[in-house]
Amino acid sequence: MSDFPYASALIVGAGSGISASLARQLSALGVKVGLAARNIEKLQALLEETGASAFSADVSKPASVAALFEEAAATIGGPEVVIFNAGARVRGPLAELDPAEVEKAIATTAFGGFLVAQQAAQHMIPRGRGAIFFTGASASVKGFAQSAPFAMGKFALRGLAQSAARELGPMGIHVAHFVIDGGVRSEIRPDRVEKPDGTLLPDAIAQTYVDVLRQHRSAWSLEVEVRPWTENF
Repeated sequence: MSDFPYASALIVGAGSGISASLARQLSALGVKVGLAARNIEKLQALLEETGASAFSADVSKPASVAALFEEAAATIGGPEVVIFNAGARVRGPLAELDPAEVEKAIATTAFGGFLVAQQAAQHMIPRGRGAIFFTGASASVKGFAQSAPFAMGKFALRGLAQSAARELGPMGIHVAHFVIDGGVRSEIRPDRVEKPDGTLLPDAIAQTYVDVLRQHRSAWSLEVEVRPWTENF
């Protein structure tokens, strides 16, 4: 029998990278996993591999997020763990960005994070336990040129995590923010031969999330940074 402290997990903004690795590792621990995305067709192979449930949702819409949690609760129970991995990126010179596209990006990354955290809190507070994790990026702590919308969304998500952790922690809910400080390895972004482990392995990132989920409440982490060991500090 697994000694893992949670029985159900909802991964919001699921895809082929970190989310897929999380789904595999949590499922292997006996956790009932739900995967939420706008397009759930892309998740079919992962669903078959892990036995996870799929939910269609638009995280920028309050009604859609509320419906997601009701459906997830009825299907997988809880959820006792909620991982927000959704985000949107708009690149370009500041003076030339389309305001409507920027608004949509921030609605997904920041407002979506709020909506998901709010629903998670409403379901977890009565139980007095749970975990809400947010996936951040280098842009959570450093804005890059021609990437203002992404930095705006990720900075806001980090602020949300800090506020939520201080409010919900005393209620038994573990809130943590993860700064993914580097490129995540994938088929379209492999390691360079001359720089092995220059990207972050999704399975290794997911293992870090799982390790934090195992933490005793006397020593909960609020923020964890992961980066390639080859980086020059």
